[in-house]
Amino acid sequence: MINTQNLQDIASQVRRDIVRMVYAPSSGHPGGALGCADFFTALYFNVLKADPKNFTMDGKGEDMFFLSNGHLSAVWYSTLARRGFFPVSELSTFRLINSRLQGHPATADHLPGIRIASGSLGQGLSVACGAALGKKLNGDNHLVYTLHGDGELQEGQIWEAAMFAAARKIDNLIATIDYNGQQIDGPVDKINSLGNLQGKWESFGWHVLNMDGNNIDDVIAVLAQAKGLTGKGKPIAILMKTEMGMGVDFMMGTHKWHGKAPNKEEFEKAMQQLPETLGDY
Repeated sequence: MINTQNLQDIASQVRRDIVRMVYAPSSGHPGGALGCADFFTALYFNVLKADPKNFTMDGKGEDMFFLSNGHLSAVWYSTLARRGFFPVSELSTFRLINSRLQGHPATADHLPGIRIASGSLGQGLSVACGAALGKKLNGDNHLVYTLHGDGELQEGQIWEAAMFAAARKIDNLIATIDYNGQQIDGPVDKINSLGNLQGKWESFGWHVLNMDGNNIDDVIAVLAQAKGLTGKGKPIAILMKTEMGMGVDFMMGTHKWHGKAPNKEEFEKAMQQLPETLGDY
């Protein structure tokens, strides 16, 4: 198991990767990706039972992860590369023509780690339900994890899947919501308030936990708590509080960096704030 300091070092490098990836093509979504770097680092380097060198689409005999809010692709690609799913050097092709690392994850070019295309919001929980049911039918005791944006919860399909998961007692499923309070057009509460989000998930029949998504120790502890709740008849939802743009002061706490690339001056300022720990690609 990797210690906290090493995980923090990995997360710092992942954040550097994100900013570099978005800056190079002048295109991408840095805000949410930066906010979720600690979660992805803890998940892939400490929690997820998966073999980077022997990736399979069916995920038999290992945990599976689905990124529903696919615009956070930069943080996922960086984490996958740093974990050994594909060469770190490939991060330099982000959003380029004919790259396997498109702005929203796709499966056409068979990038290891990616099992579904997730450009359209709202679909990941439905897919995860199917994968989790498949594991039950196959007698596979491994788990299915998902990540969703809070703004994404405005999609009706999410709640159809949430209702289905509870009705079918899909208790090998852990869904995390990035609860940063921001979406592309502004604060979530001003665009279409989610109200009592914990109460909503609980009323749909889910176990609900809360987590500080920018504290790696808390991420590990709450994911362990969630794992301890599996097999008890209910799916698990985690409300994960994060800061959009975490690690780069001028990107933090605002929806304006949801889908905006930094200019040269902003890029250099961001790089000064993010320590290089594993070596840039």
